Amino acid sequence: MTGMAILQPVVALAAWTMVMWFWLYGSRLSSFGKVDPEELIDDPHVSLDHVLPPQVEWKAHNYNHLLQDPVIFYAISITLALLGLGDGMNAQVAWAYVGFRVMHSIVQTTFNRMPLRFAFYALSTFCLMFLIARAAVVMF
Repeated sequence: MTGMAILQPVVALAAWTMVMWFWLYGSRLSSFGKVDPEELIDDPHVSLDHVLPPQVEWKAHNYNHLLQDPVIFYAISITLALLGLGDGMNAQVAWAYVGFRVMHSIVQTTFNRMPLRFAFYALSTFCLMFLIARAAVVMF
Protein backbone atom coordinates (compact mmCIF):
# COMPACT_ATOMS: atom_id res chain seq x y z
CA MET A 1 0.00 0.00 0.00
CA THR A 2 1.15 3.50 -0.78
CA GLY A 3 2.47 5.56 2.09
CA MET A 4 2.85 2.71 4.57
CA ALA A 5 6.66 2.31 4.60
CA ILE A 6 6.83 4.77 7.49
CA LEU A 7 5.09 2.22 9.69
CA GLN A 8 8.18 -0.01 9.65
CA PRO A 9 10.25 2.43 11.73
CA VAL A 10 7.22 2.88 14.00
CA VAL A 11 7.20 -0.85 14.73
CA ALA A 12 11.00 -0.89 15.05
CA LEU A 13 10.96 1.85 17.69
CA ALA A 14 8.14 0.15 19.58
CA ALA A 15 10.18 -3.07 19.55
CA TRP A 16 13.29 -1.19 20.75
CA THR A 17 11.21 0.23 23.61
CA MET A 18 10.37 -3.33 24.67
CA VAL A 19 14.07 -4.29 24.48
CA MET A 20 14.76 -1.43 26.87
CA TRP A 21 11.92 -2.61 29.13
CA PHE A 22 13.55 -6.04 29.46
CA TRP A 23 16.98 -4.48 30.03
CA LEU A 24 15.53 -2.12 32.64
CA TYR A 25 13.79 -4.84 34.64
CA GLY A 26 16.64 -7.28 34.24
CA SER A 27 19.05 -4.79 35.77
CA ARG A 28 16.62 -3.68 38.47
CA LEU A 29 15.74 -7.19 39.55
CA SER A 30 19.40 -8.00 40.07
CA SER A 31 19.68 -4.94 42.35
CA PHE A 32 16.50 -5.30 44.40
CA GLY A 33 18.28 -7.13 47.23
CA LYS A 34 19.81 -3.76 48.08
CA VAL A 35 16.42 -2.06 48.47
CA ASP A 36 14.14 -1.99 51.50
CA PRO A 37 10.62 -1.79 50.02
CA GLU A 38 9.21 -0.43 53.28
CA GLU A 39 11.64 2.50 53.15
CA LEU A 40 10.36 3.35 49.66
CA ILE A 41 6.79 3.32 50.95
CA ASP A 42 7.34 5.14 54.22
CA ASP A 43 9.73 7.90 53.15
CA PRO A 44 8.53 10.10 50.28
CA HIS A 45 12.08 11.42 49.82
CA VAL A 46 13.49 7.97 49.04
CA SER A 47 13.25 6.72 45.47
CA LEU A 48 14.96 4.06 43.43
CA ASP A 49 17.14 6.86 42.02
CA HIS A 50 18.58 7.29 45.50
CA VAL A 51 19.08 3.64 46.41
CA LEU A 52 20.02 1.83 43.20
CA PRO A 53 23.30 2.34 41.35
CA PRO A 54 23.18 5.06 38.66
CA GLN A 55 23.99 2.52 35.92
CA VAL A 56 20.79 0.67 36.83
CA GLU A 57 18.66 3.79 36.89
CA TRP A 58 20.03 5.05 33.55
CA LYS A 59 17.99 2.27 31.93
CA ALA A 60 14.85 3.37 33.75
CA HIS A 61 15.40 6.97 32.70
CA ASN A 62 15.89 5.92 29.10
CA TYR A 63 12.74 3.81 29.12
CA ASN A 64 10.85 6.88 30.35
CA HIS A 65 12.43 8.94 27.56
CA LEU A 66 11.18 6.39 25.02
CA LEU A 67 7.66 7.11 26.25
CA GLN A 68 7.95 10.88 25.79
CA ASP A 69 8.96 12.39 22.41
CA PRO A 70 8.47 9.12 20.52
CA VAL A 71 4.74 9.42 21.23
CA ILE A 72 4.75 12.42 18.89
CA PHE A 73 6.75 10.36 16.38
CA TYR A 74 4.14 7.59 16.47
CA ALA A 75 1.28 10.04 15.96
CA ILE A 76 2.90 11.98 13.11
CA SER A 77 4.08 8.81 11.37
CA ILE A 78 0.60 7.32 11.45
CA THR A 79 -0.79 10.65 10.21
CA LEU A 80 1.64 10.63 7.28
CA ALA A 81 0.75 7.01 6.50
CA LEU A 82 -2.96 7.84 6.51
CA LEU A 83 -2.29 10.76 4.18
CA GLY A 84 -0.43 8.41 1.83
CA LEU A 85 2.83 10.27 2.51
CA GLY A 86 4.73 7.63 4.44
CA ASP A 87 7.09 6.56 1.65
CA GLY A 88 10.29 8.03 0.22
CA MET A 89 11.94 10.86 2.12
CA ASN A 90 9.47 10.70 4.99
CA ALA A 91 10.17 7.01 5.59
CA GLN A 92 13.93 7.65 5.39
CA VAL A 93 13.72 10.46 7.92
CA ALA A 94 11.60 8.23 10.16
CA TRP A 95 14.33 5.57 10.02
CA ALA A 96 16.90 8.24 10.89
CA TYR A 97 14.74 9.24 13.86
CA VAL A 98 14.70 5.63 15.07
CA GLY A 99 18.45 5.30 14.57
CA PHE A 100 19.14 8.44 16.58
CA ARG A 101 16.81 7.29 19.37
CA VAL A 102 18.53 3.89 19.52
CA MET A 103 21.93 5.59 19.68
CA HIS A 104 20.60 7.89 22.41
CA SER A 105 19.50 4.78 24.33
CA ILE A 106 22.84 3.06 23.94
CA VAL A 107 24.77 6.11 25.13
CA GLN A 108 22.42 6.77 28.06
CA THR A 109 22.31 3.19 29.28
CA THR A 110 26.01 2.36 28.99
CA PHE A 111 28.29 5.32 29.68
CA ASN A 112 25.80 8.24 29.78
CA ARG A 113 27.89 11.08 28.39
CA MET A 114 25.60 14.09 28.20
CA PRO A 115 27.10 15.93 25.17
CA LEU A 116 26.91 12.85 22.95
CA ARG A 117 23.52 11.85 24.30
CA PHE A 118 22.20 15.37 23.67
CA ALA A 119 23.56 15.33 20.12
CA PHE A 120 21.56 12.20 19.31
CA TYR A 121 18.51 13.64 21.03
CA ALA A 122 18.79 16.89 19.07
CA LEU A 123 19.26 15.08 15.76
CA SER A 124 16.21 12.93 16.46
CA THR A 125 14.21 16.04 17.32
CA PHE A 126 15.17 17.68 14.02
CA CYS A 127 13.91 14.56 12.22
CA LEU A 128 10.68 14.80 14.17
CA MET A 129 10.30 18.49 13.30
CA PHE A 130 10.82 17.66 9.63
CA LEU A 131 8.07 15.02 9.72
CA ILE A 132 5.70 17.37 11.52
CA ALA A 133 6.36 20.08 8.95
CA ARG A 134 5.71 17.67 6.09
CA ALA A 135 2.35 16.71 7.60
CA ALA A 136 1.46 20.33 8.42
CA VAL A 137 2.06 21.46 4.83
CA VAL A 138 -0.53 18.96 3.62
CA MET A 139 -2.99 19.39 6.48
CA PHE A 140 -3.05 23.19 6.53
